[in-house]
Amino acid sequence: MSGLFFCLLLFADPLEELERQLKKFIEVFAVTRENAASELPNEAIYAGALPGALRMLDPHSVFFDPGQFEQLKQMERSEQKGFGSVVSVLPGRVIFLQTLPGTPSARAGLGPGDEILAINGIPLARLEFEQLVGLLGQARQQQVRLDVRRPGNARILQFTLTPELMDSPSVDRDYLLQPGIGYVRIASFDQPTGRLLREKLEALGGEALQGLVIDLRNNPGGVAAAAVEVASMFLKPGDTVLNIKARNQEKSEEIKVPAGARHYSFPVAVLVNEKSASASEILAGSLQDHKRGAIIGQPTYGKGLVQSVFPLSRGAGLALTTAFYYTPSGRNIQRPLQDSALTTDAQVRGGIDPDHVVAPAVPSRLRAVLEASGAVTNFATEYLQRNSIHESFQVTGKLLDEFQVFLSERQIRPGVGEWLAERDWIQSRLQQELFSLGISVAKGDEVEARRDPVVRRALESLTAGPRR
Repeated sequence: MSGLFFCLLLFADPLEELERQLKKFIEVFAVTRENAASELPNEAIYAGALPGALRMLDPHSVFFDPGQFEQLKQMERSEQKGFGSVVSVLPGRVIFLQTLPGTPSARAGLGPGDEILAINGIPLARLEFEQLVGLLGQARQQQVRLDVRRPGNARILQFTLTPELMDSPSVDRDYLLQPGIGYVRIASFDQPTGRLLREKLEALGGEALQGLVIDLRNNPGGVAAAAVEVASMFLKPGDTVLNIKARNQEKSEEIKVPAGARHYSFPVAVLVNEKSASASEILAGSLQDHKRGAIIGQPTYGKGLVQSVFPLSRGAGLALTTAFYYTPSGRNIQRPLQDSALTTDAQVRGGIDPDHVVAPAVPSRLRAVLEASGAVTNFATEYLQRNSIHESFQVTGKLLDEFQVFLSERQIRPGVGEWLAERDWIQSRLQQELFSLGISVAKGDEVEARRDPVVRRALESLTAGPRR
Protein backbone atom coordinates (compact mmCIF):
# COMPACT_ATOMS: atom_id res chain seq x y z
CA MET A 1 0.00 0.00 0.00
CA SER A 2 1.12 3.52 -0.67
CA GLY A 3 2.87 5.32 2.14
CA LEU A 4 1.17 8.61 1.24
CA PHE A 5 -1.78 8.28 3.58
CA PHE A 6 0.32 7.09 6.47
CA CYS A 7 2.80 9.89 5.93
CA LEU A 8 -0.09 12.34 6.22
CA LEU A 9 -1.31 10.46 9.26
CA LEU A 10 2.04 10.90 10.95
CA PHE A 11 2.68 14.52 10.14
CA ALA A 12 -0.68 16.20 9.47
CA ASP A 13 -1.63 19.07 11.73
CA PRO A 14 -3.83 20.14 13.46
CA LEU A 15 -5.69 17.31 15.22
CA GLU A 16 -8.80 17.58 12.99
CA GLU A 17 -6.70 17.02 9.87
CA LEU A 18 -4.99 14.07 11.52
CA GLU A 19 -8.35 12.48 12.34
CA ARG A 20 -9.61 13.05 8.78
CA GLN A 21 -6.56 11.45 7.19
CA LEU A 22 -6.69 8.53 9.63
CA LYS A 23 -10.28 7.82 8.60
CA LYS A 24 -9.25 7.99 4.94
CA PHE A 25 -6.41 5.56 5.50
CA ILE A 26 -8.65 3.07 7.31
CA GLU A 27 -11.25 3.38 4.53
CA VAL A 28 -8.68 2.67 1.81
CA PHE A 29 -7.30 -0.25 3.79
CA ALA A 30 -10.75 -1.76 4.34
CA VAL A 31 -11.86 -1.39 0.69
CA THR A 32 -8.58 -2.87 -0.55
CA ARG A 33 -8.77 -5.81 1.82
CA GLU A 34 -12.37 -6.54 0.82
CA ASN A 35 -12.18 -6.09 -2.96
CA ALA A 36 -8.60 -6.49 -4.25
CA ALA A 37 -8.02 -9.30 -6.77
CA SER A 38 -5.29 -10.64 -4.52
CA GLU A 39 -5.62 -11.07 -0.78
CA LEU A 40 -3.95 -8.24 1.11
CA PRO A 41 -1.07 -9.78 3.09
CA ASN A 42 -1.00 -9.45 6.85
CA GLU A 43 2.28 -7.52 6.64
CA ALA A 44 0.74 -4.77 4.50
CA ILE A 45 1.19 -2.24 7.30
CA TYR A 46 4.61 -3.38 8.55
CA ALA A 47 6.14 -4.00 5.12
CA GLY A 48 4.12 -1.53 3.03
CA ALA A 49 2.50 1.53 4.59
CA LEU A 50 5.05 2.21 7.34
CA PRO A 51 8.25 1.79 5.25
CA GLY A 52 6.60 3.71 2.39
CA ALA A 53 5.85 6.65 4.66
CA LEU A 54 9.37 6.76 6.09
CA ARG A 55 10.97 6.62 2.63
CA MET A 56 9.49 10.07 2.02
CA LEU A 57 11.67 11.41 4.85
CA ASP A 58 15.18 10.11 4.22
CA PRO A 59 16.95 6.81 3.50
CA HIS A 60 18.07 6.39 7.12
CA SER A 61 14.68 6.47 8.89
CA VAL A 62 13.57 2.84 9.13
CA PHE A 63 10.69 0.90 10.68
CA PHE A 64 11.64 -2.48 12.20
CA ASP A 65 9.12 -5.26 12.68
CA PRO A 66 9.63 -7.27 15.90
CA GLY A 67 12.04 -9.74 14.27
CA GLN A 68 14.12 -7.01 12.62
CA PHE A 69 14.23 -4.93 15.80
CA GLU A 70 15.52 -7.90 17.78
CA GLN A 71 18.25 -8.41 15.15
CA LEU A 72 19.20 -4.73 15.49
CA LYS A 73 19.54 -5.07 19.26
CA GLN A 74 21.66 -8.19 18.86
CA MET A 75 23.94 -6.37 16.41
CA GLU A 76 24.40 -3.51 18.88
CA ARG A 77 25.35 -6.02 21.57
CA SER A 78 27.74 -7.96 19.32
CA GLU A 79 31.49 -7.41 19.37
CA GLN A 80 34.05 -7.68 16.61
CA LYS A 81 35.71 -11.07 16.36
CA GLY A 82 38.69 -12.22 14.36
CA PHE A 83 41.98 -14.12 14.32
CA GLY A 84 44.41 -11.22 14.74
CA SER A 85 45.95 -11.28 11.29
CA VAL A 86 46.42 -8.92 8.37
CA VAL A 87 46.19 -10.55 4.96
CA SER A 88 46.72 -9.62 1.33
CA VAL A 89 43.71 -10.62 -0.76
CA LEU A 90 44.37 -11.31 -4.44
CA PRO A 91 42.13 -13.08 -6.98
CA GLY A 92 42.02 -16.67 -5.72
CA ARG A 93 44.78 -16.10 -3.15
CA VAL A 94 45.09 -14.97 0.47
CA ILE A 95 48.56 -14.40 1.95
CA PHE A 96 49.34 -13.51 5.56
CA LEU A 97 51.18 -10.21 5.95
CA GLN A 98 51.21 -10.00 9.74
CA THR A 99 49.91 -11.82 12.80
CA LEU A 100 49.42 -9.82 15.98
CA PRO A 101 51.04 -11.09 19.20
CA GLY A 102 48.83 -13.11 21.52
CA THR A 103 46.07 -13.66 18.92
CA PRO A 104 44.75 -16.98 17.55
CA SER A 105 46.82 -16.64 14.36
CA ALA A 106 50.05 -16.00 16.26
CA ARG A 107 49.45 -18.81 18.77
CA ALA A 108 48.84 -21.23 15.90
CA GLY A 109 52.25 -20.36 14.45
CA LEU A 110 51.04 -18.61 11.30
CA GLY A 111 53.33 -15.91 9.95
CA PRO A 112 54.07 -13.56 7.05
CA GLY A 113 54.20 -15.30 3.68
CA ASP A 114 51.94 -18.21 4.66
CA GLU A 115 49.26 -18.67 1.98
CA ILE A 116 45.73 -19.94 2.68
CA LEU A 117 44.78 -22.53 0.05
CA ALA A 118 41.39 -23.55 1.44
CA ILE A 119 38.95 -22.49 4.16
CA ASN A 120 36.79 -25.28 5.63
CA GLY A 121 37.62 -27.39 2.59
CA ILE A 122 36.66 -24.68 0.06
CA PRO A 123 39.57 -24.08 -2.38
CA LEU A 124 40.23 -20.35 -2.71
CA ALA A 125 41.68 -20.60 -6.23
CA ARG A 126 38.19 -21.25 -7.63
CA LEU A 127 36.54 -18.21 -6.06
CA GLU A 128 35.86 -14.81 -7.58
CA PHE A 129 37.24 -11.85 -5.62
CA GLU A 130 33.84 -10.91 -4.15
CA GLN A 131 33.19 -14.52 -3.12
CA LEU A 132 36.60 -14.66 -1.48
CA VAL A 133 35.99 -11.50 0.56
CA GLY A 134 32.59 -12.85 1.65
CA LEU A 135 34.08 -16.19 2.72
CA LEU A 136 36.76 -14.44 4.78
CA GLY A 137 34.08 -12.38 6.52
CA GLN A 138 32.04 -15.47 7.39
CA ALA A 139 35.13 -17.33 8.62
CA ARG A 140 35.75 -14.74 11.33
CA GLN A 141 32.47 -15.63 13.05
CA GLN A 142 33.16 -19.28 13.91
CA GLN A 143 35.84 -21.92 14.29
CA VAL A 144 37.59 -22.43 10.98
CA ARG A 145 39.94 -24.97 9.39
CA LEU A 146 42.68 -23.60 7.14
CA ASP A 147 44.83 -25.41 4.59
CA VAL A 148 48.07 -23.42 4.41
CA ARG A 149 51.15 -23.54 2.20
CA ARG A 150 54.30 -22.24 3.85
CA PRO A 151 57.12 -20.74 1.75
CA GLY A 152 59.81 -23.35 1.11
CA ASN A 153 57.63 -26.20 2.40
CA ALA A 154 55.86 -28.46 -0.08
CA ARG A 155 53.66 -30.07 2.59
CA ILE A 156 50.20 -28.57 3.11
CA LEU A 157 49.70 -27.56 6.74
CA GLN A 158 46.35 -27.55 8.51
CA PHE A 159 45.33 -25.15 11.28
CA THR A 160 42.13 -24.87 13.29
CA LEU A 161 41.47 -21.36 14.61
CA THR A 162 38.77 -20.08 16.94
CA PRO A 163 37.93 -16.37 16.61
CA GLU A 164 38.33 -14.08 19.61
CA LEU A 165 37.25 -10.55 20.41
CA MET A 166 39.59 -8.08 18.72
CA ASP A 167 40.37 -4.63 20.08
CA SER A 168 40.95 -2.41 17.03
CA PRO A 169 42.12 1.07 18.06
CA SER A 170 40.38 3.92 16.25
CA VAL A 171 43.71 5.76 15.79
CA ASP A 172 45.55 2.96 14.03
CA ARG A 173 48.52 4.65 12.31
CA ASP A 174 50.95 7.32 13.53
CA TYR A 175 54.43 8.26 12.35
CA LEU A 176 56.52 11.12 10.98
CA LEU A 177 56.22 11.63 7.22
CA GLN A 178 59.36 13.74 7.42
CA PRO A 179 61.14 15.53 10.28
CA GLY A 180 58.58 17.65 12.13
CA ILE A 181 55.54 16.56 10.05
CA GLY A 182 53.32 13.98 11.70
CA TYR A 183 50.74 11.63 10.21
CA VAL A 184 47.81 9.99 12.00
CA ARG A 185 45.01 7.87 10.59
CA ILE A 186 41.68 7.87 12.40
CA ALA A 187 39.76 4.78 11.27
CA SER A 188 36.59 5.56 13.25
CA PHE A 189 35.31 7.79 16.03
CA ASP A 190 34.80 5.94 19.29
CA GLN A 191 34.73 7.02 22.91
CA PRO A 192 38.54 6.67 23.42
CA THR A 193 39.49 8.36 20.11
CA GLY A 194 40.32 11.77 21.61
CA ARG A 195 42.50 10.29 24.33
CA LEU A 196 44.29 8.00 21.88
CA LEU A 197 44.92 10.83 19.45
CA ARG A 198 46.45 13.09 22.10
CA GLU A 199 48.71 10.25 23.25
CA LYS A 200 49.89 9.68 19.68
CA LEU A 201 50.48 13.38 19.05
CA GLU A 202 52.50 13.79 22.22
CA ALA A 203 54.64 10.80 21.26
CA LEU A 204 55.27 12.35 17.83
CA GLY A 205 56.42 15.64 19.34
CA GLY A 206 53.36 17.46 20.65
CA GLU A 207 53.39 21.22 20.18
CA ALA A 208 56.90 20.98 18.73
CA LEU A 209 55.45 19.45 15.55
CA GLN A 210 55.63 21.68 12.50
CA GLY A 211 52.53 20.17 10.90
CA LEU A 212 50.10 17.26 11.02
CA VAL A 213 48.26 15.20 8.40
CA ILE A 214 44.98 13.71 9.70
CA ASP A 215 43.78 10.91 7.42
CA LEU A 216 39.99 10.45 7.53
CA ARG A 217 39.68 8.57 4.26
CA ASN A 218 37.29 5.60 4.45
CA ASN A 219 36.31 6.64 8.00
CA PRO A 220 32.53 6.00 8.25
CA GLY A 221 32.14 8.10 11.40
CA GLY A 222 30.92 6.92 14.77
CA VAL A 223 30.40 8.88 17.99
CA ALA A 224 29.79 12.56 17.25
CA ALA A 225 31.08 13.59 20.69
CA ALA A 226 34.45 12.03 19.81
CA ALA A 227 34.66 14.22 16.69
CA VAL A 228 33.91 17.28 18.84
CA GLU A 229 36.66 16.26 21.27
CA VAL A 230 39.17 15.89 18.42
CA ALA A 231 38.15 19.22 16.87
CA SER A 232 38.69 20.85 20.27
CA MET A 233 42.36 19.89 20.05
CA PHE A 234 42.83 22.23 17.10
CA LEU A 235 40.24 25.01 17.60
CA LYS A 236 40.23 27.75 20.23
CA PRO A 237 37.98 27.61 23.31
CA GLY A 238 34.59 29.09 22.40
CA ASP A 239 34.86 28.21 18.68
CA THR A 240 31.73 26.54 17.31
CA VAL A 241 32.32 22.94 16.21
CA LEU A 242 28.84 22.22 14.82
CA ASN A 243 25.19 23.17 14.98
CA ILE A 244 22.34 20.72 15.52
CA LYS A 245 18.97 21.73 14.07
CA ALA A 246 15.70 19.90 14.70
CA ARG A 247 12.32 20.65 13.07
CA ASN A 248 10.53 21.20 16.37
CA GLN A 249 13.15 23.53 17.86
CA GLU A 250 13.11 27.27 17.31
CA LYS A 251 16.88 27.66 17.70
CA SER A 252 19.67 25.35 16.70
CA GLU A 253 21.94 23.89 19.37
CA GLU A 254 25.51 25.17 19.13
CA ILE A 255 28.30 22.83 20.18
CA LYS A 256 31.40 24.80 21.12
CA VAL A 257 34.96 24.04 22.17
CA PRO A 258 34.93 23.89 25.99
CA ALA A 259 36.62 26.62 27.98
CA GLY A 260 40.06 25.57 29.06
CA ALA A 261 40.52 23.04 26.26
CA ARG A 262 44.22 22.62 25.44
CA HIS A 263 44.68 23.01 21.70
CA TYR A 264 47.61 22.61 19.33
CA SER A 265 48.64 25.48 17.06
CA PHE A 266 50.67 23.72 14.34
CA PRO A 267 49.23 23.63 10.78
CA VAL A 268 46.87 20.80 9.94
CA ALA A 269 45.84 19.07 6.70
CA VAL A 270 42.86 16.69 6.61
CA LEU A 271 42.49 13.93 4.01
CA VAL A 272 38.97 12.87 2.98
CA ASN A 273 37.27 10.85 0.26
CA GLU A 274 33.80 9.69 -0.77
CA LYS A 275 33.72 7.22 2.14
CA SER A 276 34.44 9.83 4.82
CA ALA A 277 31.11 10.28 6.58
CA SER A 278 29.24 11.52 9.64
CA ALA A 279 31.68 12.31 12.48
CA SER A 280 34.50 12.58 9.92
CA GLU A 281 32.55 15.32 8.17
CA ILE A 282 31.89 17.09 11.47
CA LEU A 283 35.63 17.30 12.10
CA ALA A 284 36.58 18.24 8.54
CA GLY A 285 33.80 20.84 8.25
CA SER A 286 34.64 22.56 11.53
CA LEU A 287 38.35 22.85 10.72
CA GLN A 288 37.54 24.10 7.22
CA ASP A 289 35.06 26.76 8.39
CA HIS A 290 37.52 28.13 10.93
CA LYS A 291 40.29 28.06 8.30
CA ARG A 292 42.22 25.88 10.69
CA GLY A 293 43.35 23.31 8.14
CA ALA A 294 43.30 22.46 4.44
CA ILE A 295 40.87 19.72 3.38
CA ILE A 296 42.39 17.56 0.64
CA GLY A 297 41.07 14.68 -1.44
CA GLN A 298 37.57 13.95 -2.76
CA PRO A 299 34.09 15.27 -1.73
CA THR A 300 32.78 13.41 1.30
CA TYR A 301 29.78 11.10 1.62
CA GLY A 302 27.26 13.56 3.06
CA LYS A 303 25.79 11.95 6.17
CA GLY A 304 25.01 14.55 8.79
CA LEU A 305 21.97 13.44 10.71
CA VAL A 306 21.00 12.66 14.28
CA GLN A 307 19.17 9.37 14.65
CA SER A 308 17.11 8.22 17.59
CA VAL A 309 15.79 4.68 18.10
CA PHE A 310 12.30 4.40 19.57
CA PRO A 311 10.97 1.06 20.92
CA LEU A 312 7.33 0.57 19.91
CA SER A 313 4.56 -1.72 21.11
CA ARG A 314 4.63 -5.48 20.47
CA GLY A 315 8.40 -5.57 19.99
CA ALA A 316 8.63 -3.26 16.97
CA GLY A 317 10.99 -0.30 16.69
CA LEU A 318 11.68 2.90 14.78
CA ALA A 319 15.00 4.48 13.81
CA LEU A 320 14.10 8.09 13.07
CA THR A 321 16.12 11.07 11.90
CA THR A 322 15.36 13.73 14.50
CA ALA A 323 17.86 16.48 13.59
CA PHE A 324 20.65 17.43 11.18
CA TYR A 325 24.27 18.45 11.66
CA TYR A 326 25.46 21.77 10.22
CA THR A 327 29.00 23.13 10.06
CA PRO A 328 29.80 26.33 11.99
CA SER A 329 29.08 28.44 8.88
CA GLY A 330 25.66 26.81 8.41
CA ARG A 331 26.37 24.20 5.74
CA ASN A 332 24.10 21.17 5.95
CA ILE A 333 26.33 18.08 6.01
CA GLN A 334 23.48 15.75 4.99
CA ARG A 335 23.23 15.07 1.27
CA PRO A 336 19.62 15.47 0.10
CA LEU A 337 17.50 12.70 -1.39
CA GLN A 338 17.19 14.32 -4.80
CA ASP A 339 20.12 14.25 -7.20
CA SER A 340 21.97 17.51 -6.72
CA ALA A 341 25.34 16.47 -8.09
CA LEU A 342 25.29 19.23 -10.70
CA THR A 343 24.67 22.09 -8.31
CA THR A 344 27.55 24.29 -7.17
CA ASP A 345 25.73 25.32 -4.00
CA ALA A 346 27.38 23.49 -1.07
CA GLN A 347 24.38 24.42 1.13
CA VAL A 348 22.20 22.22 -1.12
CA ARG A 349 24.63 19.51 -2.15
CA GLY A 350 25.69 18.39 1.33
CA GLY A 351 28.96 16.77 2.32
CA ILE A 352 32.31 18.54 2.60
CA ASP A 353 34.05 19.79 -0.54
CA PRO A 354 37.86 19.68 -0.29
CA ASP A 355 39.89 22.87 -0.60
CA HIS A 356 42.18 20.91 -2.92
CA VAL A 357 40.63 18.12 -4.99
CA VAL A 358 43.17 15.33 -5.51
CA ALA A 359 42.20 11.99 -7.00
CA PRO A 360 43.93 8.73 -6.07
CA ALA A 361 46.60 7.59 -8.51
CA VAL A 362 45.20 5.77 -11.56
CA PRO A 363 47.11 2.48 -12.00
CA SER A 364 48.98 2.01 -15.27
CA ARG A 365 48.74 -1.21 -17.26
CA LEU A 366 51.98 -2.50 -15.72
CA ARG A 367 50.89 -1.66 -12.16
CA ALA A 368 47.59 -3.45 -12.72
CA VAL A 369 49.37 -6.57 -14.02
CA LEU A 370 51.81 -6.64 -11.10
CA GLU A 371 49.03 -6.31 -8.54
CA ALA A 372 46.66 -8.78 -10.17
CA SER A 373 49.37 -11.42 -10.59
CA GLY A 374 50.63 -11.10 -7.02
CA ALA A 375 54.15 -10.82 -8.43
CA VAL A 376 55.33 -8.25 -5.86
CA THR A 377 54.10 -10.31 -2.90
CA ASN A 378 55.54 -13.54 -4.32
CA PHE A 379 58.96 -11.98 -4.98
CA ALA A 380 59.06 -10.40 -1.51
CA THR A 381 58.12 -13.72 0.10
CA GLU A 382 60.91 -15.59 -1.72
CA TYR A 383 63.45 -12.84 -0.98
CA LEU A 384 62.72 -12.94 2.75
CA GLN A 385 63.26 -16.70 2.83
CA ARG A 386 66.90 -16.02 1.93
CA ASN A 387 67.47 -12.62 3.57
CA SER A 388 66.55 -10.64 6.67
CA ILE A 389 65.83 -6.91 6.55
CA HIS A 390 65.81 -4.02 9.02
CA GLU A 391 64.07 -0.63 9.11
CA SER A 392 66.90 1.10 7.22
CA PHE A 393 66.65 -1.39 4.34
CA GLN A 394 66.40 0.14 0.85
CA VAL A 395 65.51 -1.47 -2.47
CA THR A 396 68.63 -1.14 -4.63
CA GLY A 397 69.12 -1.17 -8.39
CA LYS A 398 70.50 -4.69 -8.08
CA LEU A 399 67.32 -5.87 -6.36
CA LEU A 400 65.22 -4.25 -9.09
CA ASP A 401 67.23 -6.19 -11.67
CA GLU A 402 66.50 -9.41 -9.75
CA PHE A 403 62.81 -8.54 -9.76
CA GLN A 404 62.89 -7.92 -13.51
CA VAL A 405 64.37 -11.39 -14.06
CA PHE A 406 61.73 -12.84 -11.71
CA LEU A 407 58.99 -11.22 -13.82
CA SER A 408 60.50 -12.41 -17.10
CA GLU A 409 60.49 -16.01 -15.86
CA ARG A 410 56.74 -15.59 -15.30
CA GLN A 411 56.11 -14.18 -18.77
CA ILE A 412 55.77 -10.56 -17.56
CA ARG A 413 58.11 -8.59 -19.82
CA PRO A 414 57.38 -4.84 -19.91
CA GLY A 415 59.09 -2.71 -22.53
CA VAL A 416 62.09 -0.56 -21.62
CA GLY A 417 60.06 2.64 -21.72
CA GLU A 418 57.25 1.15 -19.63
CA TRP A 419 59.72 -0.14 -17.03
CA LEU A 420 61.56 3.17 -16.76
CA ALA A 421 58.29 5.10 -16.44
CA GLU A 422 57.24 2.92 -13.49
CA ARG A 423 60.66 2.29 -11.95
CA ASP A 424 60.18 4.61 -8.95
CA TRP A 425 56.73 3.15 -8.24
CA ILE A 426 58.05 -0.43 -8.49
CA GLN A 427 60.92 0.42 -6.13
CA SER A 428 58.51 1.89 -3.57
CA ARG A 429 55.99 -0.95 -3.98
CA LEU A 430 58.69 -3.57 -3.44
CA GLN A 431 59.94 -1.82 -0.33
CA GLN A 432 56.39 -1.58 1.00
CA GLU A 433 55.78 -5.31 0.56
CA LEU A 434 59.15 -6.31 2.02
CA PHE A 435 58.49 -4.12 5.07
CA SER A 436 54.94 -5.48 5.44
CA LEU A 437 56.13 -9.07 5.34
CA GLY A 438 59.50 -8.66 7.04
CA ILE A 439 58.83 -6.02 9.73
CA SER A 440 55.17 -4.96 10.07
CA VAL A 441 52.19 -3.86 8.00
CA ALA A 442 52.35 -0.45 9.70
CA LYS A 443 55.92 -0.01 8.46
CA GLY A 444 54.80 -0.92 4.94
CA ASP A 445 51.98 1.60 5.19
CA GLU A 446 54.53 4.36 5.84
CA VAL A 447 56.20 3.61 2.52
CA GLU A 448 52.84 3.62 0.72
CA ALA A 449 51.86 6.96 2.28
CA ARG A 450 54.98 8.68 1.01
CA ARG A 451 54.07 7.92 -2.62
CA ASP A 452 50.35 8.68 -2.14
CA PRO A 453 49.47 11.78 -4.26
CA VAL A 454 46.91 12.94 -1.66
CA VAL A 455 49.47 12.76 1.14
CA ARG A 456 52.06 14.51 -1.02
CA ARG A 457 49.62 17.35 -1.69
CA ALA A 458 48.98 17.62 2.05
CA LEU A 459 52.71 17.96 2.69
CA GLU A 460 52.84 20.80 0.16
CA SER A 461 50.00 22.63 1.91
CA LEU A 462 51.62 22.23 5.32
CA THR A 463 54.96 23.62 4.28
CA ALA A 464 53.20 26.68 2.83
CA GLY A 465 50.49 27.09 5.48
CA PRO A 466 50.49 29.79 8.19
CA ARG A 467 50.45 29.00 11.89
CA ARG A 468 47.50 29.99 13.99
